[in-house]
Formats: sequence, structure tokens, C-alpha cells
Amino acid sequence: MFFEKLAKIDLNLLLTLHLLLEEKSVTRAAQRLCLSQSAVSKNLAKLREQFNDPLFSRTSYGLQPTAKARNLQEQLHTLLSHLESITEASNFDPKSSHYRFRLGLVESTYPLLLPHFMSYILNKAPNVMLDTHAWDTNTLKKLQSGEMDIGITGKDLDPKYANITMHTPEDICSKEIYRDSQMCLVRCDGKDQWLLDYKLADRGLERSIGIIVPDFNSAASLCTHTDLVFTAPSHFIKLIAKQLNLVVLPLPTDLPQMAYTLFWHQQKENDAANCWLRNTIINHCKDLSISTIADEH
Repeated sequence: MFFEKLAKIDLNLLLTLHLLLEEKSVTRAAQRLCLSQSAVSKNLAKLREQFNDPLFSRTSYGLQPTAKARNLQEQLHTLLSHLESITEASNFDPKSSHYRFRLGLVESTYPLLLPHFMSYILNKAPNVMLDTHAWDTNTLKKLQSGEMDIGITGKDLDPKYANITMHTPEDICSKEIYRDSQMCLVRCDGKDQWLLDYKLADRGLERSIGIIVPDFNSAASLCTHTDLVFTAPSHFIKLIAKQLNLVVLPLPTDLPQMAYTLFWHQQKENDAANCWLRNTIINHCKDLSISTIADEH
């Protein structure tokens, strides 16, 4: 019975559903599939019959998925990721590959790390795509499920706090890229728990959080108009301080360095495409600490 059910599944229909969920548009999904809109509409009709659900409703904002479709979305990500790995050639050729890497990145990696390797990737692998997403609490699970290929975020180096601030599953591999320290940012005239919270707690202190914003740039911008203090990795603090004419200050308490760290699932350890991207990032960022120290002096 198991094989009989599998034989009835049309993978092309599942790919259509996956892209409709991503694009929320028949037109855009058709463009990515290189099909006509009518062909995609016919596929959607078949999908509705197969799953016995309307799957989408039309609104002025585009296609809105039903609860059934939303439940299918994560499963489709995992399934199609595994299928992509199976069909990818064992010998990865960056010049001819159309591989789409999915990365979960902490925000500060964009100005710090990406400029060091993006030009190389664009030159050596012109058809490869990097599909980046914000690092969040689900990124490690997405690495485990195959929904993402690689993740980069900061990891506390102090063993006392490392497992408290971020527990890394045993099947997740990692490689340190670059170490940095935290600094404060304030104007010239004037989660979320992380390691600073625990260090302050040791002294019977705590942060007074004035506002929660979605990104580093917004936080830094607020410092230009208020007496708020923004704490972030030093490389970002020094970069944005010059742009916004802000003052850089040390932390009020000693805080161990953190390390920008590369994460991937152990099943991707010997995957040719994943290895190529990991090595590209590591090799092009290996001199970052040396150059940063030189800039400081």
C-alpha cells in the first residue's frame, strides 16, 4: 500500500505547490517553472483534488494559503531539499551548477563576512544562488531537516555560558570563522537574553530595555536621537559609528569574546556543494582577524 500511494504522487505537482506557497502568485510561480499561467492553474486544480482542499484563496494581496497548505509547506521544504541533494552531482562544478544554497545568517555577517567571499562566488559560480534568511531560533532545526544548507551566527566562547545562550545539537557540525568582542554605542551628546544578561546577573544587575527593534541599523539609528545605549559586535559598532557620528564606549562589565561560527548538518559533511561553499567562506575570511587587528592599530 505504501508504494501504491507513492506511485500516485506527481513530483511536478509538489514543486508547483512549493513555488505557489513561496510566491503567492500564479504568474510568478509560472515564470520560475518556465510554464504558462494556464498550465500552473491546471496543476493547482489537480493539487486541490489530490489534497481535497482549496489550498489557496485569492485576495487583493495575492494567493493566501489555507491551514492545510501552511501545514504542507514545511514538509515540502524538507522533501524537496532531500530530493535536490539526491539529484545533485557528486562532483560539484561551480561553473555549471545552478545550485540554490539556503543560508541562515545573523544580521552583522552581511557587512562583515559576505564582502570577503561574494565576489569570488559571483565570478566562479555565476549560476549559483545564495538564498539568505535571518538567523532565528529555528535555524538549527532547519539545518537538521535539510531546509537550510549553512548557518552563521555568533557563539559565546565561555564554556560556562555557551550551552545556556545556544545549545547546539550533536548532529550539527561547526567551524569558527572570526572572533569579535562587544562594545557600546551612544550619541555624541549625551531575545532575548544573551551573555551580557548573565554576566550582569552575576553582579546583581540587569539591562533596562527601552525598545526592541528588528535589526542592528534601526537600533543604531535610534541612538542618534535618544540616550539609548546599543551593544553589538565591535566591527559593526565601529563601522556604523563613523556613518552616524556616534561615540563608541567599552562595556560596563568584562565580557568574553564571541566567535562568528559556521554551522551545517553532519549529513552535509561530505556533500560536494556544501563543502565547496564552506571552504569558500572559510578560506576567504581566514585573514579577517589579522586585518581587523591591523586596522585597530
